[in-house]
Amino acid sequence: MFSSSRRLVKLKNMRTRREIINLFAGALVCSAAPVYVNATGYIRSAGDIRKLKMNNSRTGEYIDLVYWVEGEYIYEAVKEFSYFMRDWRQNKAIQYDPRNLDLLAASQLLMDSSEPFELLSGYRTKKTNRMLSNIYDGVAQNSYHMKAMAADVRMRSRSVSQISKAARSCRGGGVGRYYRSNFTHIDCGPVRYWQK
Repeated sequence: MFSSSRRLVKLKNMRTRREIINLFAGALVCSAAPVYVNATGYIRSAGDIRKLKMNNSRTGEYIDLVYWVEGEYIYEAVKEFSYFMRDWRQNKAIQYDPRNLDLLAASQLLMDSSEPFELLSGYRTKKTNRMLSNIYDGVAQNSYHMKAMAADVRMRSRSVSQISKAARSCRGGGVGRYYRSNFTHIDCGPVRYWQK
């Protein structure tokens, strides 16, 4: 399912869910609130447990997973997020960069909302990106979406400004505000900000 040349983390270093369950035996329910720290542009420490909730109205899918525990990404959870973030137009998936999961999870936590992000766009193939750039203004030719390092999200209970403010406070990548289309772009590329 995933291109071997696109591996962004060493899968052999990720723990399996079974290892996590055996190791923590129910501790996932009683975790302390994560603390987010900026370190050379990426989140280095997000607490003992990292979790992310998202839905995709285009595919009807919902995901609510713990994907990181005690310093290790959970292989199966990252794999599930990679499929969830796939280019649904082409039904293609590559391994999604877990650093962007960290930025999304940190932003969601900072907004103190139980509402999941609505995913508008995650990974995009070159074909999909080219098609979107012909239709919409502001679609980058070398988009981080094509590297599985970006997501366009929104929430009903939070504004574009609120989401972008939370994402910007992480100082971990690019944050774009798209007011007319009502979404926020979050990526784990270089730190930069823009609005359309």
